[in-house]
Amino acid sequence: MDTACESEEPVSGEVVSMAHALSLPAESYGNDPDIEMAWAIRAMQHAEVYYKLISSVDPQFLKLTQVDDQIYSEFRKNFEKLRVDVLDPEELKSESAKEKWRPFCLKFEGIVEDYNYGTLLRLDCSQGYTEENTIFAPRIQFFAIEIARNREGYNKAVSISIQDKEGEKGADNKEEEAEKGADSGGEKEEGVNREK
Repeated sequence: MDTACESEEPVSGEVVSMAHALSLPAESYGNDPDIEMAWAIRAMQHAEVYYKLISSVDPQFLKLTQVDDQIYSEFRKNFEKLRVDVLDPEELKSESAKEKWRPFCLKFEGIVEDYNYGTLLRLDCSQGYTEENTIFAPRIQFFAIEIARNREGYNKAVSISIQDKEGEKGADNKEEEAEKGADSGGEKEEGVNREK
């Protein structure tokens, strides 16, 4: 027996199985629910981070990629009349739309990392990510539309809405504290003995 093999820990069958699975071509996965769930989780995490970002700063000044100018220029050259505030899914997913989007997307292969990675995209940019307001789109399509929304001022509604809600919460808290102070006559009642 080889002594080197005796000192090594045995490799679990599960690790070997995962390594083998990862070495297979993507076509061999089919519709594996575990793989789909992992992609969905990652897409949702990306959506949450992006929504927090546009909620906390003025989106007009956001830079999503190093090639935002190129993406925006190509997008508006190819989709001059596309409404980005409220998207029509047919303009993204129909066969005729896919024929227009495919060449646009392929222009960014090798330029934008994971350009065709699945991403969640809001249909109505004044709303958040909900089941009714979200579709699945390639990452470059997400970038093109969101860069346009940011530059054209449509995503500003999100940051204003969040700031208004935070302002209302702050005003409500101040009102509650003012009411408490008025109820107590403005004086602290700690240690006051009311019995006579």
